[in-house]
Amino acid sequence: MRPFYFDGHVHIGRTSRNEPVKITASRDLTFANIARECVNRKGIDLVGIIDCGSPAVIRDIQDMLGGGDMVELPGGGLRYLDSVTVILGSEIETGEVGGGTSHHVSYFRSLGQLLQFSNTLSGLITNSDLSSQRCGLTARQLLDLTDSLGGIFMPAHCFTPHKSVYGNCVPRMAYLFGDAFERIPAIELGLSADSFLADRLDELKSKALLSNSDAHSLPKIAREYNVLLLAEPTFDELVRALRREENRAVVANYGMDPKLGKYHRTYCLHCDRVEENPPPLSRCTVCKGANVIKGVLDRIMEIQDFDVPEPPAHRGPYHYQVPLQFVPKVGAVTLNRLLNRFGTEMAVLHQASADDLVAVVGREIARNIVLARSGTLRLQAGGGGKYGRAVTSEKDTQLKLFADGPVVRRDEL
Repeated sequence: MRPFYFDGHVHIGRTSRNEPVKITASRDLTFANIARECVNRKGIDLVGIIDCGSPAVIRDIQDMLGGGDMVELPGGGLRYLDSVTVILGSEIETGEVGGGTSHHVSYFRSLGQLLQFSNTLSGLITNSDLSSQRCGLTARQLLDLTDSLGGIFMPAHCFTPHKSVYGNCVPRMAYLFGDAFERIPAIELGLSADSFLADRLDELKSKALLSNSDAHSLPKIAREYNVLLLAEPTFDELVRALRREENRAVVANYGMDPKLGKYHRTYCLHCDRVEENPPPLSRCTVCKGANVIKGVLDRIMEIQDFDVPEPPAHRGPYHYQVPLQFVPKVGAVTLNRLLNRFGTEMAVLHQASADDLVAVVGREIARNIVLARSGTLRLQAGGGGKYGRAVTSEKDTQLKLFADGPVVRRDEL
């Protein structure tokens, strides 16, 4: 067995025939382009494409299988050019009887299972060609449907204030799923949370925690990702890792500091201001109004079981890492220079030495990259739909990272 990189939440913007799928996603996000990006630039081993339930996308998948660029694996999943495994997924919005909506991802082993799922939902969704559509099922009913077809079910970005279980529905998932909660192997943290925050909730101790990109453009693929210990990159092995079976596991998360997420702190719509006062806050501390979007940090502290994280023994480390696109002075030209030299973003983030980076992009940008991949760039928190950002200052420029020779990266696995 060895480590594999997995990003389980990537959207499709358009089909190869220019049909819309995810309206807010880039037109360049086609099924084929995602597979190519993972191979040629990102270095991702498994990718969950979560708009595959769309009949329009299914036609693209069938075309790629027919053309020979992609094959179905005996262990589940689709293998592209023997370089990346695509996990077929579908993100669906559910609604509860008492109110509240949430998003969930159903992953499937084969195209046959996915077709059954798509056909079943076609009568429950207004436009099944589009992404993340509201269906006429509750979250529990969607879980049951997914299980009945041999798939696995994951609550998506489960703390965000809009369209999530904890942010929009209930303070405990067990309230929605009852005894079926045991059948859910993993939950998705979302960009505004991390495992340190999730491990304040007792009911999540048994769950694998996934840090996925929720990419709406090609560059944002793998801005968060997971390291899985697998025998091979297949659907069956992924499921074993999420369930911690046969020594498979999620051994590490690499994610943005939650401060960079769009909903980390409470945001006042009236003052156009992200809160900086201690959480939890449900009102603006300036205007005292309640016209706010509650932050993920504020919501977690409102519903937490523990004042400090209590991670289970099986929980792997969570490494803060600023994506290269967020790093100050790393634009498209600089990124291409890095990729031409090191091959993929995973190589830049995990293998390139500080001296090698200096040789390619110079001392200042290399310093920013080293800070970014070690999670020590200064950050300003995001909120209300606005991303946080990495910042540099005079103090940062005086950090003598290279004074005593090259920075040696620790073994992060």
